Amino acid sequence: MKRIWLRRRVLAFSAAMVVMPAILALSSASRAGQPTSVFLEDLTWSELRDEIAAGTTTIIIPIGGTEQNGPAMALGKHNVRVKALSEKIALALKNAVVAPVIAYVPEGSINPPSGHMRFPGTISIPDSTFEQVLESAGQSFKSAGFKNIVFLGDHGGYQANDANVADKLNRGWKATDVRAFAIRQYYDVTQHEFVDALKHLGFTPAEIGIHAGLDDTSLMLAVEPRLVRTDKLASGHKFSNADGVYGDPTRSTSELGALGVDAIVAHTVAAIRTAVARH
Repeated sequence: MKRIWLRRRVLAFSAAMVVMPAILALSSASRAGQPTSVFLEDLTWSELRDEIAAGTTTIIIPIGGTEQNGPAMALGKHNVRVKALSEKIALALKNAVVAPVIAYVPEGSINPPSGHMRFPGTISIPDSTFEQVLESAGQSFKSAGFKNIVFLGDHGGYQANDANVADKLNRGWKATDVRAFAIRQYYDVTQHEFVDALKHLGFTPAEIGIHAGLDDTSLMLAVEPRLVRTDKLASGHKFSNADGVYGDPTRSTSELGALGVDAIVAHTVAAIRTAVARH
């Protein structure tokens, strides 16, 4: 009996030794086959070097902002949204990496507080400081070997700053093959195409609003619903200067937001490709 038991153990061990290399090989192949993250923060320096050498020559610099978004949306709306959309855009481009989100942007006067600064949690920096950050980031990525430095701004207040920095960098890089681009189409879609689509569905301009209204909230529900307090949407604030909501988010849905997401990604990818092709 003992001899039979021992023989079974030997056979089981032998079978395991045959199967184990195959399992390890499959596991290794699976790890090797996993897609590389498009987020720069997820890569090592040597992985990034190899990505650039292989043709990943576009870097997207997502610009958000930390500001009040009414009682129903978290302060990090712009930062979370621009990161998620930049990932989709980079994946569609197939040759892009996404830089860390710039969360500190001009939001108005600090003392005395104006605009969004009237609400706790909003962070503002001077325009000159903001532009210096963008310029230094652009110079850093040029040094790393990127050829196309793309600024994507999720907030309307600093679009001109983005363009100023891109123009300044390009003047300095005139004799090189590196270019900076401030792609305004990313933001403009939320002001035109997405708004027009919502109007076509029967929503009014008063509902759509200009900040934390139907369009803004629907986009957030599509991108990251946990940042929306749906129980705060029922009150239907309409252009209230007191709570920071300019619009009516009551009928916001993720399905509506998905229309905006698709439009933003499609228009931005096309705009980046066109801009790069020109240079």
